[in-house]
Amino acid sequence: MCHRSILSFLARCCLTVACLLPLSNAHAQWATINWTIAETLLAIDAPLSGTAQQNGYHEWVGEPRIPDGVADIGLRSQPNLELMAQSPPTQTFISPMFASLTERLERIAPVTSFSPYSPGTHTWQEIQTLTRQLGELTGHRLQAAQLINETHALMDTLSQQRPNAPPLLMVQFMDARHVRIFGDNSLYNAVLERINLTNAWERPTNAWGFSLVGIEALYDYPEATLVVVEPVPAGVEDALAKSGLWQHLPSVKNATLLRLPPVWSFGALPSAQRFARELVSALRP
Repeated sequence: MCHRSILSFLARCCLTVACLLPLSNAHAQWATINWTIAETLLAIDAPLSGTAQQNGYHEWVGEPRIPDGVADIGLRSQPNLELMAQSPPTQTFISPMFASLTERLERIAPVTSFSPYSPGTHTWQEIQTLTRQLGELTGHRLQAAQLINETHALMDTLSQQRPNAPPLLMVQFMDARHVRIFGDNSLYNAVLERINLTNAWERPTNAWGFSLVGIEALYDYPEATLVVVEPVPAGVEDALAKSGLWQHLPSVKNATLLRLPPVWSFGALPSAQRFARELVSALRP
């Protein structure tokens, strides 16, 4: 009789724990000051309690949109710790760029750091690894796997649908005289490789996959098509309209220049999907 009572008690305890686990997971939420992590969490439907500089996110990243109810926790470099402490996340995700914030953020919730775009690594593999890691930590493994599979399928489809195109120069304006031009180790270049397009820029790049150059460097590639990824800083459009240096670039002069909406150049799979779709659409006659 005693043994039966003990077994019955243990069974009830196990049942209680089993019931509580899904409830705990259902209420788990994550915060991040990194836009690459934010777009991935949104894409795998992991609950996001807060992210930084939401206006900047929507200007530079574009999609997926941040839902209403997600707190704007301030600057990426200086998050609002008091606001975060009012409703602490289950965990806060950062990147090495913000490592100096770790000690302060850990007073609110555990902190995990991810390192996309590490020197000497393969960008396409890295952003898939990031997706799997976030899926594992948030309990959204199936959604992470689905995002990876959907991205591969999209790249295969667009590779077959894309028109023939000359080599491309992919740039973002820093000011009226300077651009970031994207090459090896960049998200944009990784997408080009996946859909079998050619990147004209073969010169060395930094860990983020770009070189900062004056627009006169673009004259070295007269046969390439120039691809400008927005946003363009305020005042630059007016300055370019008056710039002979810009107006005589072959892509500008021959009206073959392509303009794409904002796509986060340091993004992960959601940005890769968006860049691939927008680029192939722009290349079509």
